[in-house]
Amino acid sequence: MPNIIACYKWVPDEQDIKLNPSTMALDFSKAKYKISEYDRNAIEEAVLLNQKNGGSVTALTFGNAGAKQSLKDALSRGPGKAIFVNDELAAKSDAYVTANVLAAAVRKAGSYDVILCGEGAGDTYAQQVGPRIAAILGIPAVTYVSEIKIEGNKVVATRKVGNCTEVATVEFPVLISVLPEINKPRIPSLKEVLGATKKPVFEYKLSELELSEDELTAKNNVKAIKGYVMSRKNVIYKAGTAAERVASLVGNLAQEGVL
Repeated sequence: MPNIIACYKWVPDEQDIKLNPSTMALDFSKAKYKISEYDRNAIEEAVLLNQKNGGSVTALTFGNAGAKQSLKDALSRGPGKAIFVNDELAAKSDAYVTANVLAAAVRKAGSYDVILCGEGAGDTYAQQVGPRIAAILGIPAVTYVSEIKIEGNKVVATRKVGNCTEVATVEFPVLISVLPEINKPRIPSLKEVLGATKKPVFEYKLSELELSEDELTAKNNVKAIKGYVMSRKNVIYKAGTAAERVASLVGNLAQEGVL
């Protein structure tokens, strides 16, 4: 019966992000937050594996005080408990720092068999945290996984590599990053939402994780994030019949290499 840890990140909801037309800077001031869509797949797969094989599921996140509201949502999706590393440093952490913190939290939590991560974060999509955690813990990492089976003390994972698939069999402990197609995350019922408030949450402070100053210093510093605007030709076809206008449109698209 495997002990599974599902990592997730609390990210801005992309539909609430606005663009300042004068500076092209992204405006997050009115953005609500949510569990990253990719990480919802990781949580769901952890719960599905638990239902088939028994064991336990722990949700793990690193965030600032605002991420505390994510715990109820995460627990309503099926994990039996949650670990929250609470520190304002999370707001400016890169993949290097995040992986160090999560790996340290995994060590502090005790024994584990499988760590599940999403394919990438919903905000940065760096795709680095999962493999970095595995490297720090000295365990195998299996990425781009579309199907998981547990057989005894082994994981049988189907990976998508380009236009091909491959099957990897790995003994516990192992880290797996899953693709969105692996499952369809559930919408928690009212009973599950209410039940989430009764599940245990363990809050860790960075000082408890015994990380060095270097391990908590970001290697990548983002100076600004700006939106991209594509210049459009805005060609309007008015002359001729409808058939002639369609023919002109098709001809221009072919000339531009679109068709």
